[in-house]
Amino acid sequence: MPLNKPALKAAILRILSDMTTRTSNQAQAREDAAEQLATAIDTYVRTGTVTTTGSATTQTGTIS
Repeated sequence: MPLNKPALKAAILRILSDMTTRTSNQAQAREDAAEQLATAIDTYVRTGTVTTTGSATTQTGTIS
C-alpha cells in the first residue's frame, strides 16, 4: 500500500486549525500540536509497506 499523503495533509490542517482557536495557553497549544503532529507523521509512515523477495541474506524488492 502506498503512503497516504492526502490523509497526512488533512491531519496537519486539522492541527493547524485547532491551534488558531486556542489562545488562552499558547505553550500548551504548541505542546499539544507537537504531539498531534508526531502522531500524524507516525501514522503516515506506518501506512507504507515493504515488499521483498529473496533469502535472509540477499533481499531484493521495492519499498512502496
